[in-house]
Amino acid sequence: MTNALGNVLYIGVTNSLKRRILEHQEESGSYFTHKYNCNKLVYYESFPDISQAIAREKQLKHFKRVWKNELIESINPQWRDLSKEIILDPAIV
Repeated sequence: MTNALGNVLYIGVTNSLKRRILEHQEESGSYFTHKYNCNKLVYYESFPDISQAIAREKQLKHFKRVWKNELIESINPQWRDLSKEIILDPAIV
């Protein structure tokens, strides 16, 4: 998640991407996302196992900002908000 300017990034893990998106947009997702107004989904990954997701989260949190930007831009070069696509996709929980 990022803010409107794209200058703050939030990385987290959830078992329901749709629910978590809505929580962030309603400013009830986390203190950090509320404080920095991070409500725009620009990147996500999914894993079959929570331990893999947590390991990836820890890895990404140690990335330099330029690496995070490159990762986002590898699938979303315009930094579009992917939230609506995710919420409308019946295959995503």
